[in-house]
Amino acid sequence: MSTKNSSRFTPIIIAVSVVAGILIGTFYAKHFAGNRLGIINGSSNKLNALLRIVEDQYVDTVNMADLVEKAMPEILSDLDPHSVYIPAKDLQNVNSELEGSFSGIGIQFTIQGDTIHVNAVVHGGPSEKIGLMAGDRIVTVNDSLFVGPKLTNELALRTLKGPKGTEVKLGVKRMGEKELLHFTVIRGDIPQNTVDAAYMVNKEIGYVKVNKFGRTTHVELLKALAELNHHGCKGLIIDLRGNTGGYMEAAVRMVNEFLPEGKLIVYVQGRKYPRAEEFADGTGSSQKMPLVVLIDEGSASASEIFTGAIQDNDRGMVVGRRSFGKGLVQQPIDFSDGSAIRLTIARYYTPSGRCIQRPYRDGRDRNYELDLYNRYEHGEFFSRDSIKQNGSERYYTGLGRVVYGGGGIMPDIFVPQDTTGVTSYLSMVINRGLTIQYTFRYTDDNRKTLSKYTTEEKLLKYLKSQGLVEKFIRYADSKGVKRRNLLIQKSYKLLERNIYGNVIYNILGLQEYLEYYNKTDETVLKGIEVLENGKAFPQAPQKPDMADTTEPAPLPPPPGPR
Repeated sequence: MSTKNSSRFTPIIIAVSVVAGILIGTFYAKHFAGNRLGIINGSSNKLNALLRIVEDQYVDTVNMADLVEKAMPEILSDLDPHSVYIPAKDLQNVNSELEGSFSGIGIQFTIQGDTIHVNAVVHGGPSEKIGLMAGDRIVTVNDSLFVGPKLTNELALRTLKGPKGTEVKLGVKRMGEKELLHFTVIRGDIPQNTVDAAYMVNKEIGYVKVNKFGRTTHVELLKALAELNHHGCKGLIIDLRGNTGGYMEAAVRMVNEFLPEGKLIVYVQGRKYPRAEEFADGTGSSQKMPLVVLIDEGSASASEIFTGAIQDNDRGMVVGRRSFGKGLVQQPIDFSDGSAIRLTIARYYTPSGRCIQRPYRDGRDRNYELDLYNRYEHGEFFSRDSIKQNGSERYYTGLGRVVYGGGGIMPDIFVPQDTTGVTSYLSMVINRGLTIQYTFRYTDDNRKTLSKYTTEEKLLKYLKSQGLVEKFIRYADSKGVKRRNLLIQKSYKLLERNIYGNVIYNILGLQEYLEYYNKTDETVLKGIEVLENGKAFPQAPQKPDMADTTEPAPLPPPPGPR
């Protein structure tokens, strides 16, 4: 064959070869794709490809939506302890805790004996408007029986909450009524207060308890401060114990009320998040008010932003126990299906430059999860000497006082957890919920009489005349906790405090409960002592005696790590 003829068939040969290559490639792609994932470039493409392959070729039918729901938290848990996935069904409840309100019927309840018992009715809420009362038992919802062993707090909340303007029908059993009472409640906005209490502990010192940092916290604080100032407040206790945090913006606005203009409050920085600083703007209403901040191992995140700003600027005294140690910033990111993630994007730093985040390996770090338990076992809750600070995370306040990063905020004044009077008998009746059960039953049976007493002092005086501790001991015995006279004698005051406090809470609410408890709370009493002695403003460390050395005393180091 001539060269001329060969060249004439070349295009045909090439075309056939290309077609053959495509057919062979397609065959191998279909039959061996599962073994050739290595050819997929990029991690995100790899994940998408894996899901497509499972859906297309897996031996059994797979619910892909469920598979993704299970995979999301697993992926995030490999990052850090605070990046989380929130399913769509839970997002509203998570957000409502910080947004300041949610839609519902406006009651506080507990489940006793497989039945919803109304503890309190929210003032001005939908249930109060139609006549629901504390002590009522909700038996039916939307004409269906709503009692029994399967009734849980989650189910009750999910059923009673709902979009604003929707209705729910309730069948209620009320003491003294033979028949069920029927109510139709139109759901409405229910306020979520973040300030639990604001009152004067004595003629000159005010107390404010903040349970979280939400959208309404700053406004609630301003209202509380105005009320306290009206009563002649000359010193203030801010109680952040057990406050797990919330919005950083809320903490910044709140601390701005106490700092002079130009003082650094906090700064935030991350790999993809450039440094952003927040300064006091000088508009605060209480810039010169003597201040004490109470913290404990439950104070975290935004609570630590507030406390760190006060401590590092030498603005007030911090009293209590070492805080939780969360210095990571989460960014909310919502998905189109109603779910969301809270992704850690940065760390926040107090004015001295310290990050108080506790060390962790990843989101599954067992030691991180057990840190508070380990602190307890190590004795940290009971002795300041048991706390080991990280010497490499040494920083300085504006006055040159030493503070530490890398694991929570250490208070200026340590107050140990009080274990006086704690016995195995006390622990058993509390851990089994017997004090709560008894006081709820007592309140329910005597609500009409107890409701006559409108203040904590008057109600307490009445309760002390009723022999409740002895009645409770007999109740506990009937529930399998035998009478132990020596242990009961040792724990008598704590038993009395717990029982009286529960009844006060059931009848008068949280503020009156706190007023009662704080009268014997060692941390609150220490805060009062600091303010009464005029020691709320920290002092600079004393310099060495110049007469005892031939060298000049060193100046305090500048803010920052050493």
